[in-house]
Amino acid sequence: MAWGPPGVFLLAALDSGGIPIPIGVDLLVLTVGLESFATGSLAAALAVLGSTLGCLFLFQLGRKGGEAYVDRRLRGHGRAARFRHWYRRYGLLTVFVPVLVPAPLPTKIFVLLAGALNARRLPFVVTVIGGRSLRYFGLAWLGGSLGSSPSEFLRDHGWLMVAVAAGLFAALALVVKLFERRATAGKIAVADVSDKPS
Repeated sequence: MAWGPPGVFLLAALDSGGIPIPIGVDLLVLTVGLESFATGSLAAALAVLGSTLGCLFLFQLGRKGGEAYVDRRLRGHGRAARFRHWYRRYGLLTVFVPVLVPAPLPTKIFVLLAGALNARRLPFVVTVIGGRSLRYFGLAWLGGSLGSSPSEFLRDHGWLMVAVAAGLFAALALVVKLFERRATAGKIAVADVSDKPS
């Protein structure tokens, strides 16, 4: 708290870069937001920047180390195969939801998988910035307008946030499936046309 918004930047970078600080950044953004919405907005912007840089660091680790590196990091994790399946099926949606929701979701695993499985860097950065912006600016607004105790707010409304994010994930997954279906139908149509005798 003594460091103010710059402290938020540092914690966000460390947390997203691989040093776990459970809900610490969220609490700090909320608490700074209690002073004023302007101060909270500055803290939120720095949190987004720090978190994006930290995620990019992990993304690059996954890119350089490849799937073998991620497999070593996931060794002994009971849901490793499921995480990989989710990423292969939903892509960057599996990054968007954890960066959006202040809950213990495996953000770092999906960030590493995005790098290892060669996700494009720009869409990845946009995904992180989008999710983190909604999360941190929302928390800054709550702190500035509600003036409630940060820890009590997360305790009382954390699961509501998880439910909203799950609904958003389901909606986005549906959109992805619709696009996949249309793309598949388009490929079949093109193949049918090319197979017809000229």
